[in-house]
Amino acid sequence: MSITFLFVLEMDIVSGVTLREKASLLSFKMSVVSDPEHVLRNWNSSGVNVCEWRGVRCDEARNSVVELTLAGRSLEGTISPALGGLSSLRVLDLSNNYFEGHVPAELGSLPRLEELSLAWNLLQGTIPAEFGSLRQLVYVDIGNNRLSGDIPVGFFCNGSSHLQYVDLSNNSFSGEIPLNGECEMKDLRYLLLWSNRLTGRVPSVLANSTRLEWLDLASNMLNGELPAHVVCQMPHLQFLYLSYNQFTSHADSNLKMFFDALSNSSGLQELELSANNLRGDIPSSIGHLPKTLEQIHLAENQLHGLIPLQISNLINLTLLNLSSNLLNGTIPTTLCQMGRLERVYLSNNSFSGEIPSALGGLPRLGLLDLSQNRLSGSIPDSFANLSQLRRLLLHRNQLSGTIPPSLGECMNLEILDLSYNRISGAVPVEFAGLQSLKVYLNFSHNDLGGELPMELSRMDMVLAVDLSSNHFSGAIPMQIGSCIALEYLNLSSNLLEGSLPDSLGLLPNLRALDVSYNHIVGLIPHTFLGSSTLKTINFSFNDFSGEVSDDGAFSNLTVDSFLGNEGLCGLIKGMRTCRKWRYFHLVIVLILLFLAIMFTITFCLCGRPFTSRSKITRKLSVLSRGDMEDDDEEQEKLEHTTYPKITHEELLEATGGFTPSNLIGSGHFGHVYRGVLRDNTRIAVKVLDSESAREIPQSFKRECQILRRTRHRNLIRIITICSKPDFKALVFPLMSKGSLETYLHPSEGLPSKLDLMQLVSICSDVAEAVAYLHHHSPVGVVHCDLKPSNILLDDYMKALVTDFGISKLLKGEEESAAYISALNSISVDSTNGLLCGSFGYIAPEYGTGERASTQGDVYSFGVLILEIVTGLRPTDPLINHGSSLHEWAKRHLDDIIEQAKDRYCSSSPLAMPEYMPVEHVQRDVLVELINLGLICTQFSPSMRPTMLDVAQEMGRLREYLSSEMVVLPYK
Repeated sequence: MSITFLFVLEMDIVSGVTLREKASLLSFKMSVVSDPEHVLRNWNSSGVNVCEWRGVRCDEARNSVVELTLAGRSLEGTISPALGGLSSLRVLDLSNNYFEGHVPAELGSLPRLEELSLAWNLLQGTIPAEFGSLRQLVYVDIGNNRLSGDIPVGFFCNGSSHLQYVDLSNNSFSGEIPLNGECEMKDLRYLLLWSNRLTGRVPSVLANSTRLEWLDLASNMLNGELPAHVVCQMPHLQFLYLSYNQFTSHADSNLKMFFDALSNSSGLQELELSANNLRGDIPSSIGHLPKTLEQIHLAENQLHGLIPLQISNLINLTLLNLSSNLLNGTIPTTLCQMGRLERVYLSNNSFSGEIPSALGGLPRLGLLDLSQNRLSGSIPDSFANLSQLRRLLLHRNQLSGTIPPSLGECMNLEILDLSYNRISGAVPVEFAGLQSLKVYLNFSHNDLGGELPMELSRMDMVLAVDLSSNHFSGAIPMQIGSCIALEYLNLSSNLLEGSLPDSLGLLPNLRALDVSYNHIVGLIPHTFLGSSTLKTINFSFNDFSGEVSDDGAFSNLTVDSFLGNEGLCGLIKGMRTCRKWRYFHLVIVLILLFLAIMFTITFCLCGRPFTSRSKITRKLSVLSRGDMEDDDEEQEKLEHTTYPKITHEELLEATGGFTPSNLIGSGHFGHVYRGVLRDNTRIAVKVLDSESAREIPQSFKRECQILRRTRHRNLIRIITICSKPDFKALVFPLMSKGSLETYLHPSEGLPSKLDLMQLVSICSDVAEAVAYLHHHSPVGVVHCDLKPSNILLDDYMKALVTDFGISKLLKGEEESAAYISALNSISVDSTNGLLCGSFGYIAPEYGTGERASTQGDVYSFGVLILEIVTGLRPTDPLINHGSSLHEWAKRHLDDIIEQAKDRYCSSSPLAMPEYMPVEHVQRDVLVELINLGLICTQFSPSMRPTMLDVAQEMGRLREYLSSEMVVLPYK
């Protein structure tokens, strides 16, 4: 009887192994909330054998599960801790799905696990310390998740590591790389830690990993000298990526020691050292690097001097990137000896001299970027030999001569940018008929002339064409309507004449058109009204005439798109209304004028002369002066608009005699003090400096005019003014929360007190205020100085735009021509500083003499958004030399989002519906903000949106955030 019982018990134990693993797998299935491909359909408690379940492989001899592979199945849910019960598991691959939550610590109890891949999911939290028990692990990939915290020491150093492949990239791991002298990593071949927040130096013990083939530490915060002592022990190294860190060259001088160390890596193929703190010359020893080298990246450093001639020894190089350094001298002709070169980046340096014609001898060259240098001379004819050339970027140099007709022989050319040079002559017909251009053609800001060739119509696949700021004349050829892929066309600032072709309005993909500042005449074709794609149009400063409809594509346009066309009228807001009976009205006006003259003559003959001007005469006098009131008149208008009278003595009493202790800010022309009136009203007093009052008399008047004429909930309101010959002040209500500046850049290292919802609301408030100034106020206003310190916050954190001391009034119905002429006579770069704004926020076109415009405010608003999201001022030293906040943000997008989430999202008391995780919404909003900032700060003003569009987008973003998030009360 006992023997039978023991036999049954043994069978239960044997079968119990499968039952336990089956239960683990079923628990895992229960944690999967979405299985769109029905991968787990046959996973059930009865019927199909476990070893026949999809993704499951068993060892039949051991009667156990040894492999679970469900990669790329679009599964959603969490990873069940029950998987820790698969004690015989050797391979676990759940990569490329949508698993969320933490990595279960129970996975560390899989003693036989050799391969673990959880990459490309949405996992959070840290790497469990229990992973140090996985001593059989050979391959581990948990990259491209949202993991954070320090990497456990035991992960690498567990006493018997067999690790060969480690990928922890594209997460948010912090701390140092946990490798110490006790680590045995001799089998390691691949170590990928890029795009994290790792700090410190590269561990010296890594030199023991002599079998290492691939080392990627890019996009972290590692520092110290380049690890020459580590890489010199890696003879099998093929790929070394150290870009976007804080490494320095040896003794802060040059790269010779590091290049010498790499000479032992005989199979080296790619070397990336971009965006570090490397200085000094490029040593001649670069020519001693292994001949197997195919790519070398040294961009965005502070290297100077010449390109050494020895670089031509790298005969297998396909990519050379030396852009954004301080290199000078001429481009060496020896580059043509590297016959395998495919991509060459030398932009944003100080190279001079002519472009070597020898570059035309590189048969595989597909991209050549020599932009933003000091190159002179003409474009070599030899470029016709570059049969593989796809992108040629020569903009922002000092090139002259003509466009060589031979460029038309580059049959694979897709992008050509020759803008901002001194190229003259006509566009060759041979080039104009180039059909390979698919992306971008930019000849803007040159001295090109002649008529636009009809052959441009053959570029039927090009997306963007910019021929602005040249001397093109004649009519726009109607054949250009054959460019059916065209999305952006800029022909502004030329000498074009004739009528606008109907065919332009029929382009099916056209999104932006600018023909401003030409001599185009006639009616605006009705074909534009039917376009479903046009968003941005500029017809300004031509000789268009006729009636303009506000239907179709014109329904969202403002008068800004039609300025300087006196013959236009219509229903566009701000445009002159068409008068169908204008001849009848003219007769009536002439009759009334005749009667007025006769009355005046009769009155004078009756001997009743005036001793003072009548109201009508005074009004005519004011209009003849362009509505430019003097200070007394401005004060009189303010005082007669129900503003209270506050004397100079009361202001002295309220501010303690304008003592420094009450100083809360300084502007272009004065200081701002806090104060308390006798009735306990808290005020802010902006006092114009006495020197400024003498040097810039228009500033006080301009601010008075704007404050008197504008009314908006997000504009600062004025209490009153105080104007004496030697003292001028504006009195405002005191904003207890201060300015946005104090929240974005708090003193003493205090963290920001704002959350994401508040920031979006503030940006939306500012956008609405500026949109009102541009498009809806009684007199159009360009603020000219948008920045955080000019944005105040009230008790409810509502934003109010202030400081109109250097603002510009736009042409409106109540401004006379004389007044506008007087205002516009002030140049942007004039020494009086009225339109200069603040460094870092000034639109780039202002530096070239362009007048202040609404697009300049859009640029400043874009900088403001990028400053909010990145936490960096536009003048921050962290932004690399020669770069802008716009360019820096584009390069560091992922890092910016994660850091912004830490700053503005971690403390937000937000709860989300089950279908929308909070981090999804936060990331979406941050991405939208960055994209909006980048769009607003585009270099070309015509490519920026209007503030109406920006305000609408910010409003939509605020609604999205408030509708998706439920704000919980603070505890």
